[in-house]
Order: sequence, then structure tokens, then C-alpha cells
Amino acid sequence: MQMLQCGNCERLKTGVHAVVFGLAAVCGLYNAAAWVSRRQAHLAVNAVLYAALMAWEQQHVAHHLAELRQPDKQGVAVPVAGAEPAPPAAVAA
Repeated sequence: MQMLQCGNCERLKTGVHAVVFGLAAVCGLYNAAAWVSRRQAHLAVNAVLYAALMAWEQQHVAHHLAELRQPDKQGVAVPVAGAEPAPPAAVAA
């Protein structure tokens, strides 16, 4: 599938991994809070596993954002929401 190739559909891939990151954060916080109140071992294990999943997904999001910031075949970088624009001197160079 063309979509699975690096550089294709990067916004979609970033969004999917960001949603998974957010869901893992909510689940991890829930399990950590439940462990604090009930002290059941499986809740602590779940909280740690969700924390590991968050770290994994953060790396995926960072990778896809880096792909978005690379210039495309025409030499134009795709703008990324929240990214700071380059200073005018750097653009003119």
C-alpha cells in the first residue's frame, strides 16, 4: 500500500499516533489513580504498561512530525501546526 511508505499521509499517521498517545495517557492515569485507592497489583502493572506505550507513541509522533518538516520533492517544507516559522534571514539564504 502506498500509504504505508515513508512520506505519504504523514498528517494522518501523526494524528493516529497522537490519538493513541492521548488514549494511553487517559488509561494510564485511570489505572494509576485506581492503584492509589485500591492497591491492586494489576493496576500498577497496567499503569506502567500504559506509560511505556506513551513513550512508544511519542516517538512515533516525533518521527512523523520530522517527516512533515522535511522538504518535499519540490524543496518546500510542509507547514506543521504549532511550528515556529523560520526567520526571514534564513529563508532568503
